[in-house]
Order: sequence, then structure tokens, then C-alpha cells
Amino acid sequence: MKPKISLVTLGVYDSQKSLTFYRDGLGFEPVNYKEGDEMIMFKMEGSFLALFPKDKLAEDVTVPSEGSGFPGFTIAHNVKSKEEVDEVFKLAVSKGAKPVKSPQTVFWGGYSGYFADPDGYYWEIAFNPFTDLS
Repeated sequence: MKPKISLVTLGVYDSQKSLTFYRDGLGFEPVNYKEGDEMIMFKMEGSFLALFPKDKLAEDVTVPSEGSGFPGFTIAHNVKSKEEVDEVFKLAVSKGAKPVKSPQTVFWGGYSGYFADPDGYYWEIAFNPFTDLS
């Protein structure tokens, strides 16, 4: 078995709003998307990010769709510079993200900020000066 994550699926409340946010706010290009599709996928480097209606995703998993609190994970998007962190953060906020932690130098020596996407998923935009994760 290869140690790899091939697909991350986020349960979303409003597919069109989320499509607009990820496409226009983060610059992710949809793959094989047709107007009205419930599953929206974006090709990432080495994996895919998918959006699917939250209630239907919960139904597939066989768990309740509603809950509250910190989900216990974040999603990171690493870029090549501090300046790019600021640019991506500003663009995401202009397209509907809720700022959570403004970009700043952080305890581990990098530079990052956090926002919540339209469905409340926490994204870190980061520059790591020690390891190129961009």
C-alpha cells in the first residue's frame, strides 16, 4: 500500500457558494464539472479535493450531519513566500472566507494565517522556510 491521501471530501451546505469560493477565492480549477453536479472535484498536486453536500456525505458515512465545535483537523495550503501568504489570505477573505488568525510569524519559525471557508473548515495558508511544501 502506498502511504498517500488521494481524496479529501468536505461536506458543504451550499455547493455553488463553495464552488465559487474555491475556484475564485483560491484559484482551484474544477475537474470534469458540469453545472448541477453534486460532487465537485479539484485536482491538486498528488491528490484531489472534493465538495459534496454535507447531509448526503453524512448519510453515506451513516452519521448525523450536524455537530459543533472544533473538528480536530485543519487543511494547509503552503506557498513560496510570506508575501504570497498575505496575497492568498487577502484573496480568500475577499471571496467569503472568515479570517480567524491574521498571517504572522509563528512559533515554529514559519509564517502563516488561518481562515474558515464558507462551511467553517479551517485553512492554514503558510510559508515554511525550512521545507518546501509549496
